[in-house]
Amino acid sequence: MAIHFFNDDITFTLKYKRLLKEWINIIIEKHNYIVGEINFIFTSERNILLINKTYLNHTYLTDIITFPYTTDKIISSDIYICIPVVRSNAQKYKQTFFDELNRIMIHGVLHLLGYNDSNEDETKEMRKAEDGCLLVLKEMYNAK
Repeated sequence: MAIHFFNDDITFTLKYKRLLKEWINIIIEKHNYIVGEINFIFTSERNILLINKTYLNHTYLTDIITFPYTTDKIISSDIYICIPVVRSNAQKYKQTFFDELNRIMIHGVLHLLGYNDSNEDETKEMRKAEDGCLLVLKEMYNAK
């Protein structure tokens, strides 16, 4: 099983792919799940809007859309990430692009692990989990 990265209707180069794959594997295994097939698809505003309209009946831009295909304890998914929205959010939240992208990526994975953000309490738990996961990545990055 594997984690893959693809571009769809956008030119984008993801750095540290091997480290990110290892990190995501660690996070999934810490939650007692197994990585199946996870596809991160980096896309444009046009495509994320089309996906949002087609599958979720939403008419607005978003940074991430996660399609879960998890069975039992095997995590599989297509995770669409809109690079222009991530760039905009990084500026808005005064983060580096890399930090914002990592938060968005693990946000999608945490949804697959059962975390939600539909209300204030869930959102607090999601942010706490994201922060913990990002600390793991920082430690891994610093250890290199």
